[in-house]
Amino acid sequence: MITTQRLILKPLTYNQLIKYINCNNSLEEELNLKPNSRTISPELRETFEQTILPSVANKSKNYLYSTLWTAISIAENKIVGDLSIVGEPNKKGEIEIGYETYEEFQNKGFMTEIVKGIIEWTKTQPKVKSILASTEKLNLASCKVLEKNNFVVVGETDSLLNWKLELKITSSTIQPF
Repeated sequence: MITTQRLILKPLTYNQLIKYINCNNSLEEELNLKPNSRTISPELRETFEQTILPSVANKSKNYLYSTLWTAISIAENKIVGDLSIVGEPNKKGEIEIGYETYEEFQNKGFMTEIVKGIIEWTKTQPKVKSILASTEKLNLASCKVLEKNNFVVVGETDSLLNWKLELKITSSTIQPF
């Protein structure tokens, strides 16, 4: 778990992911949270079933790099959004993130705080050297989240901006032996 000023970021286990997908508040019940009206698109359900769940179930991998990190507002005791890391670091030490803030919690700075929390966590992971993300060019809120967390644009397509953050390891992030 990661704790920020207003949030708890909790990596979900395989069984918790199943509850998350069901959208019946069983996950919220397990975590002693207030219910919400979360829904999942058919495309996201397919991603869970074909990619996320098999990766989390694979015991040879570190599930923290494949699962959904759900963000819980400490004040509201509710899930406000989610972030996922798309697999373990590649040979260059890169990981990719994707994220979503639930509609009722948008424009309150939660996603900026969530991404910052994950950045701080990745600084403690020796294999991670940089973080990648992609945003739709027209999704200005998502672009601002990355800008506020010091990501820079490193490429683009017709509809997407590709972002990167090089991690700077400081003495405060080096773990003692």
